[in-house]
Amino acid sequence: MTEARRMTATRGPAVTFHFEGQPVTGYCGETLATALLAAQVSAFGLTREGTPRLPFCNMGTCFDCVVTVDGQRLVRACLTEARDGLCVTRHEAT
Repeated sequence: MTEARRMTATRGPAVTFHFEGQPVTGYCGETLATALLAAQVSAFGLTREGTPRLPFCNMGTCFDCVVTVDGQRLVRACLTEARDGLCVTRHEAT
């Protein structure tokens, strides 16, 4: 991930969580969606047809950003703050 993908701004301290077993760095105050997009994650989940899903509205309406966080399914990444130690995995439609 390159820092050039984030706007220059005063931000909180760095936090590290894991997405699909890989460490991802975000900052306090950022959402999971922001950190994952900055880390160039190509899919937050898959549709029933296997098509990758990524955030669309970024305000909690569309549910295209849902992930599983610490075993809890259907968590909207665009509304969930990045925190140290979270275990985040892709959501696969059933």
